Amino acid sequence: MQYGIQLYSIRDDMQKDMKGSLQKIAALGYKMVEFAGFFDHSAQEVAAMLNENGLTVSGTHTVLNAITRDFDGTVAYHKAIGNRNIIIPGHDLSTKEKIDEFISLVNEYQPKLEAEGITLGFHNHSGEFKPNADGSVSYDEIVSRTKLALEIDTFWAYAAGKDPIALMEALKSRVHFIHIKDGLQNGEGFPLGMGTAPVKAVYEKAVALGIPMVVESETQNPDGFTEAKICIAYLKSLES
Repeated sequence: MQYGIQLYSIRDDMQKDMKGSLQKIAALGYKMVEFAGFFDHSAQEVAAMLNENGLTVSGTHTVLNAITRDFDGTVAYHKAIGNRNIIIPGHDLSTKEKIDEFISLVNEYQPKLEAEGITLGFHNHSGEFKPNADGSVSYDEIVSRTKLALEIDTFWAYAAGKDPIALMEALKSRVHFIHIKDGLQNGEGFPLGMGTAPVKAVYEKAVALGIPMVVESETQNPDGFTEAKICIAYLKSLES
């Protein structure tokens, strides 16, 4: 099995030393990385770091405003680093009006990105599953009114009271990646195997459906690399 990691998991180290951080991630056994910022490095620099460490880009977390503000530059950068998946990490979807505006924009830019060979996706937190004050439920609207690929964050779905395994099954034709992560129902995160989220069942479902898994462990306690090591060791323990 090959596993990816969302580099927000080691965000402090990435900001200080991207090259060294990617070396350490590769040494832990991760094969794919999902970026959450490039910290002023050129695309050529990033591509060289990835190549040196035998890493591929599974995707990037890129805000919608970056796409609408500089479409050509964003596309060129992602092509240069070998990325074919731009994932919107979140957005203000707190009212029906804001949901409508978001959907209008992604429905405009999704086919433009597709024409460039790039898939546009969406990553959830817990709030998208809960009704807004006006009764709108943003995740339902996104699923029904867009063609966005879905990166299900299985922990945040769990924290929202959803069954992430059932969600993966229901949306399997749209799910390009999952975030596999752990924590408590109240939203407090932990490395894999240390919380109450149904991580083992999520893992088994991802394997059955052939969905690539991207680790995220955000608390950096005591540091991101320690959590990243715990997570990949746990995943490898499930392989047997």
